[in-house]
Amino acid sequence: MDSVLEAASTMTAFKGIWTQGFWRCVGAEFFAMLLFILLSLGSTISWGSVAEVPQAPDLVLISLCFGLGIATMVQCFGHISGAHINPAVTAAMVVTRKLSLAKAVFYLLAQCVGAIVGAAILYGVTPASVRGALGVTTVNTSVSVGKALVVELFITFQLIFTVFATCDHKRGDLKGSSGLAIGLSVCIGHMFAIPYTGASMNPARSFGPAVVTWSWENHWVTYHGKKLLDHQKLSKTMVMQSSTNSCVYHVTKTDRKENMECLKLGCQTHFGSGAIFSPI
Repeated sequence: MDSVLEAASTMTAFKGIWTQGFWRCVGAEFFAMLLFILLSLGSTISWGSVAEVPQAPDLVLISLCFGLGIATMVQCFGHISGAHINPAVTAAMVVTRKLSLAKAVFYLLAQCVGAIVGAAILYGVTPASVRGALGVTTVNTSVSVGKALVVELFITFQLIFTVFATCDHKRGDLKGSSGLAIGLSVCIGHMFAIPYTGASMNPARSFGPAVVTWSWENHWVTYHGKKLLDHQKLSKTMVMQSSTNSCVYHVTKTDRKENMECLKLGCQTHFGSGAIFSPI
């Protein structure tokens, strides 16, 4: 009897996964992450290092590239998958019960594999003389790992808070682009934290180049910072918004249009249509 109940529970958890619409969402997350890593990480390549007078990396250029990269990917892929493009965002959706754990696993895998492929392409097309560390996030030697953890916690929190704040439909002042607001949040985080930790804000962003270059020094800061955020800060903060049910939209059973498939699966967040969708 117990085995039957366990099997039924497993089937319920994976309900809706084996559909074309869901895999379209997963594919969108993979491709969005690939493009984001390839284009944004490319800004960290120091071409000035081979000049007669070596030039330091331009932190403003890197920050703008990452921020505008996220804003662009949100605009392009938001209507398909919700454009999480960040395991921290996906984890936040699970914590606030906007996405099922089973579906989130596939999102996380797609994001990590996309990051690896994007970093590998950048590695392949970049001359070895300027490749450097390929944008691997590392803790500044003048900063302790404990302080680095605090920095990552705060910059990731402000990003996730921006994500949820831009979907509150009870706010009459939200007239602009949520994608741009989130992109600016990423930009601000990078401008502040690059000197401290390299400004990860995104476990997949750190994971991709780390795998390609096989560089893992102090990487626990990136992943544990996200875990602390999701289990302590985020759950308390987001309850205030989710309790109003202002960001949740349930798709009716009568709507069977193909482009609504991802919505019924609970994949799409506010990036695509201004709302967060609850899982089935």
